[in-house]
Amino acid sequence: MSTQVNRLVDPTVRAFVTAVNAHDQAAFQAVLAPDVTMSDDGSERNVADWADREIFSSNGHMEVENESDGGRALIVTYRNDTWGEMRTKWQFTVDGGKVTRFETGQA
Repeated sequence: MSTQVNRLVDPTVRAFVTAVNAHDQAAFQAVLAPDVTMSDDGSERNVADWADREIFSSNGHMEVENESDGGRALIVTYRNDTWGEMRTKWQFTVDGGKVTRFETGQA
């Protein structure tokens, strides 16, 4: 059962998911701290390169299955044109209304 994006508990995480699903690069950048870091399956990645490849140039979409940790941890069916569809986990660190770190990987 998917969770409606507008019902996600954490407003910063909600803005992140909304920006990804709208393919809105400006909104995506606006929700990230200037020094944001990330990892994908345990490997540190450059956020800008990763986001371009995994989200914006490949039509990435997050279908949230559930959330925990006050809305900072998500289980997501993620799909894009490169990899198809896969079940992923996402963990967000938020400070001052900005994502300072996110970690994703297969669930």
